Amino acid sequence: MSVEPKVLLRSLFDAAVSAADPARVLAQYLPPPPKGRTIVIGAGKGAASMARAVEAAWTGKLSGVVVTRYGHHLPTRDIEVLEASHPVPDAAGLAGSKRLLAAVQGLTENDLVICLISGGASALLPLPLEGLELSDEQTLNKALLKCGATISEMNCVRRHLSAIKGGRLAVACHPAKLVTLLISDVPGDEPVDIGSGPTIADSTTCQDALTILTRYGIEMNDKVRDVLASGRGESIKPGDPRLKNSEIHMIATPQMALEAAADVGRKHGYTVHILSDDIEGEARDVGKVMAAISRQIARHNQPFTVPCLILSGGETTVTVRGNGRGGRNVEFLLSLGVALAGHPCIHALAGDTDGVDGLEDIAGAYLSPDTLARAWKLGIKPPDSLANNDGHSFFEALGDSVVTGPTLTNVNDFRAILITPEAAGA
Repeated sequence: MSVEPKVLLRSLFDAAVSAADPARVLAQYLPPPPKGRTIVIGAGKGAASMARAVEAAWTGKLSGVVVTRYGHHLPTRDIEVLEASHPVPDAAGLAGSKRLLAAVQGLTENDLVICLISGGASALLPLPLEGLELSDEQTLNKALLKCGATISEMNCVRRHLSAIKGGRLAVACHPAKLVTLLISDVPGDEPVDIGSGPTIADSTTCQDALTILTRYGIEMNDKVRDVLASGRGESIKPGDPRLKNSEIHMIATPQMALEAAADVGRKHGYTVHILSDDIEGEARDVGKVMAAISRQIARHNQPFTVPCLILSGGETTVTVRGNGRGGRNVEFLLSLGVALAGHPCIHALAGDTDGVDGLEDIAGAYLSPDTLARAWKLGIKPPDSLANNDGHSFFEALGDSVVTGPTLTNVNDFRAILITPEAAGA
């Protein structure tokens, strides 16, 4: 237990990210080569690293195309890697979506399609249904990101306005054998919510999507409303015979990442408790709850005994009210810090495993017992930073940002709280 808290917590985060590295986990899920062609398609923040892992393990010929986020490109041999915008889709993503559909045209039952989907694929694969425009997807995406909707709700809407999501890409691959390899970034690991399920059957409906948009007061133009109200945007449903020759494999999940981090914590002599891999809700509210749990542990050894580490994952949301440089992980951490008010025995780290928290190329941040005191000394008011959704500016000013660069994978949020019996390494 001699390692500094900041170093310890960062080592847990690094272990969580490493556990989701496609180079380590993907090969075991690959099927044998087919009689015919092998086509690789996919999208997501981990698409390039997944494609490269396929190439490293594959023994036969293959070709294909994947789409990843700007700055996440990797050199590949046979699979073309395209880049597009995330989290708001752009024209490059639209072109990439069309390329994916073109790559799987004219296949036979002797052919194989390997589809690689990771977090971020929803935004990276925009392809509006007939009658809609890219601008319609962009407008709704921006509104959904700001309103506090859950990832499941956002993806439900996206599936019913898309010509490639909600199982439609799988239909385009028919009658070839389809193997979808997924890196989960969603609470509950529901395949249909990972990248809005381009190759997954969807039991939600247009009416569900319409209800979500109405619930959050999101304005719809007449074109969008007509697609949903008429049912014209209905997705591919379970039991569709065109999905009969399809397999799905989850190759990395938030739980796997948390377990890897827990192993590191135990090696350092700490008792580790994983609270949940699918915590949702407003980031600042989750921060308050975690602060209350942490104080109870520190004060009363309930429900856990100190010293200990508590880990959690999932995907919180932020309802944007200010104009700061936000991000759900730094918002959680700042809220946690304000609620803890400099508790001397509690340290924490929160970060997004893809290396990008919100719109910033910063994964997250570290919170120490003296974080708030140092901020006040610099003239930064923590409650004001929280009210302005300005977590990145807050932690960056203190030198406590966690920067990894693109990790080329994504199993969502990672949160670790260290509770010691006395002040440690502040």
